[in-house]
Amino acid sequence: MSAGPPPPLFVERQTYRLRRLRDAARALPVLALMLWLVPILWSMPGEAVSASGALIYLFGTWAALGLSAGLLIWAIERAERRARAADDEARARRETAP
Repeated sequence: MSAGPPPPLFVERQTYRLRRLRDAARALPVLALMLWLVPILWSMPGEAVSASGALIYLFGTWAALGLSAGLLIWAIERAERRARAADDEARARRETAP
């Protein structure tokens, strides 16, 4: 048996954040589908649903999802840049170490 150091219990903070951001990006289409199906639940027997209200809701949802996707893309790119910079710095330290 090798008596090497035990593996770390936690991943680096940058790696963790990048994974969570990617998970959020994967979950966004599911959230979008659920939000877009909400107007179907509005229809009650005997009550009419306002088409203008439903369209305003759908447009607002669409705009919010577009903004959310843009923010997620920006955050993922920023986290990837930071992770690359940290990797480059660690690689440079290893190469210059005696």
